[in-house]
Amino acid sequence: MPPAAVAAPVAPAAHPAADAYARLAEVFPDLRVTLWDATPPEGDDWLDASALFTDGPVLDGFLADESARITRDYGRSARPDVIAGFALHRYAWPACLLITVPWFLHRRVPHITAGDVRFHRGLRRMAVRAGSFGCLPDDPAAALPGARVVPDEEALRAEVRGAVADHLRPILDGFRARMRRGPRAAWGMASDEIVEGLWYIGHLLGEERRAAAELARLLPGSTAPYAAGAGFRELTGPDGAALPTRDRASCCMYYTLRPEDTCVTCPRTCDAERISRLTATA
Repeated sequence: MPPAAVAAPVAPAAHPAADAYARLAEVFPDLRVTLWDATPPEGDDWLDASALFTDGPVLDGFLADESARITRDYGRSARPDVIAGFALHRYAWPACLLITVPWFLHRRVPHITAGDVRFHRGLRRMAVRAGSFGCLPDDPAAALPGARVVPDEEALRAEVRGAVADHLRPILDGFRARMRRGPRAAWGMASDEIVEGLWYIGHLLGEERRAAAELARLLPGSTAPYAAGAGFRELTGPDGAALPTRDRASCCMYYTLRPEDTCVTCPRTCDAERISRLTATA
């Protein structure tokens, strides 16, 4: 769903996530992340992410934008709950990357609330306020202001799970009634946003296998509040080659727009169809 590419971000080099966001822009130029301190970007196209759950008219406008995009891209209108699910994905997929990419690349976990994020409604651009972060004892950034040093890798994974949950919890609460999903289904969607986002960026970085392994350790199962694990597994292709796949914890409802074209990781897609499509892609 990304729009046209934009320029690489310019970020304060001293910020512990700046290098990670710059690397993200190199491999995925459709997402630009900039940093702000006292003054966030201004203008009608910039949304305070916290308004998505505190301001009904802002959320209504965000959903109206998504409805118009769906009609433009698919040539048909969507149900209100499908629109809400697509709109949540449009925000949550890149929002998770704000936390998971610095962890994956540099073992640093930014603590970012929705109020720390400004989201551009037209382009895949995000602006983030610098704040505290988790890191390991041997990280040079451990001496920086705002560093929260944790003892080991598992503790750092707990930081990731907690940081994403703290960020998404109010957003999910704001969207849940619109999506007609219960808490477990909503947190299943959160699990999918974490996994599929970093898995994709890992592929672009040439580190897909490491990304899958890290995600499997990050979400090994039903780790509260997440409703599912990473869900990775391997299928065997016709030539005996291993074909990586995963099982989504939730359905994105794409089939309601294109019934003949389910996602390859969708619970509705059988293994035989997955093997056929993954083999064709390879």
